[in-house]
Amino acid sequence: MGNSSAKGEEQVEEKVKDGGGEEEEEEEEEEEGESTEKAEEEDEVEGELPLGVDDLLESGDPVLDLSYRKFRKLPRRMYELLYLEKVYACGNRLRTLPDKITKLQGLRALALDFNKIADVPLGVCQLVNLTRLYLGSNRLMTLPPEIGNLRNLRWLWIESNYFMRFPRELYVLPNLKSLQIGDNRLKTLPSDLTCMESLTGLWLYGNRFETFPKVLLRMTYLEILDMDRNKITEFPSLRRMPALHQFSYDHNPVTTPPKVGPEVFVVGEGALEFLEEREARNERKRKAAEEKEAEELALALAEEEPVIHGILKNGSSNANRTSDEAAATTEDADAMEGREEEDAMEYDGAELEYNDEGVEYEREELIYEGFEYEGEGLEYDRSQMDYEYEEGEELEDPGGRRGGA
Repeated sequence: MGNSSAKGEEQVEEKVKDGGGEEEEEEEEEEEGESTEKAEEEDEVEGELPLGVDDLLESGDPVLDLSYRKFRKLPRRMYELLYLEKVYACGNRLRTLPDKITKLQGLRALALDFNKIADVPLGVCQLVNLTRLYLGSNRLMTLPPEIGNLRNLRWLWIESNYFMRFPRELYVLPNLKSLQIGDNRLKTLPSDLTCMESLTGLWLYGNRFETFPKVLLRMTYLEILDMDRNKITEFPSLRRMPALHQFSYDHNPVTTPPKVGPEVFVVGEGALEFLEEREARNERKRKAAEEKEAEELALALAEEEPVIHGILKNGSSNANRTSDEAAATTEDADAMEGREEEDAMEYDGAELEYNDEGVEYEREELIYEGFEYEGEGLEYDRSQMDYEYEEGEELEDPGGRRGGA
């Protein structure tokens, strides 16, 4: 008994020792793995970067494009460029980003689409000044609650991932205007989606909707709605969505577009014919409105005609009166001219004879408009023109003729 007990204790001790040895081996392997990963990281960062990347990192440009460089990890120096505003790292082999990404608080746009990211890096959720975030074509199934820190986010792309439920974590983003969540696995939408009152554009193409989500009818602020490539067989009237101006339903098992507002642009089966018919109808309405306006204008002009005719009549009378006055004035002028001619030709008894040398008077006495001629001298009846001339002087009259004794 005593020997077997001692033997048993020895076996237990050996097992404990063996177990301890295994644990020690596992810890050593983990340490080796971590050191290997760290060494690989250091080698990758400190090794030769792809051609042109060094120049990009040293350029001082606030926009850094590292897309399609086959990076597994982004260059360490990037996280020291605190002036960066936009980083494009799409089309690489990234699985995550280190927490030191939080240093880049000046970032406004971050593109991580077409990578292998399964969980949104928590460091990204601390970039509170982001307005655009591209996470499409990755391996996301959910979003972390920390994404609610991105209070300034306006545009979010999470298309071509593996979302089976709409991420309610987005509800707390007060400024989110545009959400791309197409090419996922959504079948329904939550009834409280209406709380996203800032949302004006929603892309739900390429999901698994079989019926049109009724909650969308209550989102009266939506301007753009894309339901392409789903399995919807019937659409309700969308006239209850007053802000809607673009709706796409292409590649659904329907042949006619839904009823929409008069200004909504639609894309889908039968949409072209619908738009052409609507345009023709609007053109007919425009022509009818123009014709009605022309008729109303003609009627208004017809009602104003008597006043216009009265003005013309008065104008005609004035013209006639003016013509009569002008004729009377002309007659008076002719009469006065006749009298002047008669006065100019007045003489007493003597006849005038004309020859080539000028005009000679047979009589010694001639009276002409206040001038009295008595042969040897010429005297004026008017006191202000009382001049006397000596015999032999010549007098130049206003008419240009010259006379003498």
